Amino acid sequence: MNDDQDPRGAPRPEPEHEPGPAPAALRRRRRPWAGLATALLLLALAGAAAWWIARPGTPQRGPAFGGARFGGAHAQPVSVQAVQRRDVRVIVDAIGTLTASRTVVVQPQVGGVLQSLHFIEGGSVRAGQLLAQIDPRAFQVAVDQAGGALARDTAQLENARADQARYADLVAKDAASRQQLDTQQALVRQLDGTVQADRAALGAAKLQLSYTRVLAPLTGRAGLRQVDVGNVVQPGSANGLLTITATKPIALLFAVPSAHLPQIESRLRAGKPLEVQAWDATGTTELAEGRLTTVDNAIDLATDTIRLKASFANLGDALFPNQPVSVRLRLDTLRDTLAVPPAAVLRGAQGFYVYVVGAGDKVSTRVVTPGPTDGHWMAVTGPLQPGERVVTDGTDRLREGAAVEVIAADPNQRVGATLPPGEVGGRHRRALPPEVAAKLKQMSPEQRRTWFEQRRAAAAQASAPAK
Repeated sequence: MNDDQDPRGAPRPEPEHEPGPAPAALRRRRRPWAGLATALLLLALAGAAAWWIARPGTPQRGPAFGGARFGGAHAQPVSVQAVQRRDVRVIVDAIGTLTASRTVVVQPQVGGVLQSLHFIEGGSVRAGQLLAQIDPRAFQVAVDQAGGALARDTAQLENARADQARYADLVAKDAASRQQLDTQQALVRQLDGTVQADRAALGAAKLQLSYTRVLAPLTGRAGLRQVDVGNVVQPGSANGLLTITATKPIALLFAVPSAHLPQIESRLRAGKPLEVQAWDATGTTELAEGRLTTVDNAIDLATDTIRLKASFANLGDALFPNQPVSVRLRLDTLRDTLAVPPAAVLRGAQGFYVYVVGAGDKVSTRVVTPGPTDGHWMAVTGPLQPGERVVTDGTDRLREGAAVEVIAADPNQRVGATLPPGEVGGRHRRALPPEVAAKLKQMSPEQRRTWFEQRRAAAAQASAPAK
């Protein structure tokens, strides 16, 4: 038996591989190399970041409590606008509802079959215009009957009057008794009353006949029809035939705080009209302009408001009854007052203030008292002069004495905003020094294109490997 056989004579199995170190030992041997690779990677990233921040034209960030963010050595970009003297309207905003000056539900006054309709739904109608026709035949028969009765009784009255005249002549000649004359006179009076009743009956029949023609009671706008032709209509129905609303003029009901009531009353008593504007529900489009006409007789205690009514001519039919609108009531106009954009007025511990850009493009604070706002302007009182520049955008990073760089408020007007698309990205535009950016703004599009092509060519040549 040799060494390659086991005691039973079978060959020994050869080991597949040499036993190696345990997995834990392997991890302990590889860990220093992994840490070193990680450290090298972090150093490389830090170097790339430092190169990116330090490259020419890159704005530098200061420390958390002294850099550009809090008015350090670097100028903060801001937008400004000049203080102006202008007229500022004193406006009270409210929400109101338009109401028709008159609304009528057109009802049939007689019953019958509806034969025809003579109006356009949603169209204008005039007072006295024919709106609908009800079958008139039964009413025409009643008129004819009343006319026949009147003709019959009228003939009897005429005959009785003739007899009365003859009896009067006979009594004068003592050929007839006085009693016969008195009886004949009574008969004449009786027949005269009958004729009057017949005339009234004929008039009533004709009136009922006229009711078969339904006429518009006022001038306005017709609503939707409530019944179709061929139906039997009756007086006193719930919806009637249609509804007519008078919208020229149209009224506007709204409420304002009761604190404005003394000023409103004084203007109305003095005969000075108060202008009221109706805007759409979003407050972006003006619909019409009218005048205040009426003040309610009591203040609403629940809301401390007073209801007002204004009138609008509505010649173009732009306003509809029950339409909700935004209301602007002009109480007064401040003439030739200092005004700034509302975005320039800030509020802090010292009250309301603005940032004013002074000499050397450094800002200083001015405490002001804000007044009414009229569109894009707010009236203010304080130590401001017309023409001074107040900051309207970028105020969140300012402090007293901070240096600023004035940029256009409209992004489309800023330097580089009009560069041809595709020539240079936004990252390159931000990296340009201010003096270079100013020169670019004065160049024509062709000159800017050539300048950027030369810049890219120089950058490509500098990055190419040396031969």
